[in-house]
Amino acid sequence: MLFIVNGTIYPMAESLPERIEHGCVAAEDGKVVWVGGGLSYEDVCAELGREKSREDTLIDARGGWIMPGLIEAHCHMGITEEKKGMEGDDCNETVDPITPQLRAIDAINSMDAAFGDAVRAGITSAMIGPGSANVVGGQFAFVKTYGRRIDDLIVLAPAAMKVAFGENPKVNYSGQGKSPSTRMAIASMLREELTKAVKYKETKEQGRADFKTDFHYEAWLPVLERKIPLKAHVHRADDIFTAIRIAKEFGLKMTLDHCSEGHLIAEEIKACGFPAIVGPDLASRSKIEVQNMAFKTAGILHAHGVTVAVTTDHPVSIIASLPLCAGLAVKAGLPFLEGLRALTINAARICNVDKRVGSLEPGKDADIAVFDANPMEVFTNTLATVIDGKVVYQSEQK
Repeated sequence: MLFIVNGTIYPMAESLPERIEHGCVAAEDGKVVWVGGGLSYEDVCAELGREKSREDTLIDARGGWIMPGLIEAHCHMGITEEKKGMEGDDCNETVDPITPQLRAIDAINSMDAAFGDAVRAGITSAMIGPGSANVVGGQFAFVKTYGRRIDDLIVLAPAAMKVAFGENPKVNYSGQGKSPSTRMAIASMLREELTKAVKYKETKEQGRADFKTDFHYEAWLPVLERKIPLKAHVHRADDIFTAIRIAKEFGLKMTLDHCSEGHLIAEEIKACGFPAIVGPDLASRSKIEVQNMAFKTAGILHAHGVTVAVTTDHPVSIIASLPLCAGLAVKAGLPFLEGLRALTINAARICNVDKRVGSLEPGKDADIAVFDANPMEVFTNTLATVIDGKVVYQSEQK
């Protein structure tokens, strides 16, 4: 068994206190089995009805913080590889604006250097998928951040369907002399695609003898069945409203990714009921549509009752800066505990994986991050990272 002792636990679980002093987390067979405070390793063994064992792994948090593993809710890690230029960039299939059939798992290289950076930052899982050059980019996957084979890292795939509004599809396809070159065309093409997908679903359900499976439209079925959300690239307020309009027309789930002008329309976003993944705010305002980008967005959205996570959008901001992005959002008005939730349970809920990750509770995956202090502070070090109960990183600090 694994025991992490002598730390302050922030379990991020509604069933537990917000903060547990002198805490211990125990894990076995890849799952959390005990979370509590005030007991030694020996006492926890007694609580679990077992003897101490030489086979046990014991991590001393040395008075630091014990948290659920951090979660990156939107990035392109391993699909836009570092240091490899075009040869390692598989983020956008920029020859066709409608590509729902593309699967991120077929392009994620889990041996990209960014995965090691994520692990060393206490980031244990990530939502990874295509970029925003296409109106429909393809399927995201939610994966763990340690391992050689992507198939072994998958928590949920497909996990979302990427769609994009605004500047990126316009710039890519107007440069090729074809649609979309306007926001009207982006919305029209997405509506037409969804209408065809609905028709395909209805025809399939009729069980007609002449029905033929279409790989392109099969990809839409989990979206139309509300098993996974649209993952909408939206920065500007008008693009956010267009995404909401279309999702409501077709009765779909959706996450508002980036949501850079969300603070300008917070009441309307709350009314729509969709969550927001805010960022990357630790980046330059390099495009017209991000001119109002600000770290205050997450706090304002939260104040209006919107569920919020934060993102680096790696490689736009480097993956290891994720906890610092949350810290800067806290500095700009997001409550402290909400900053931690944005990195853990909120991200897990938004990504539809909260039954497995995002909090330290018995029965959940033993994905655990140990820090020497508040991870949202720049000088904080990661002491240990645990994924599925296995210690995958441990600092050499004494």
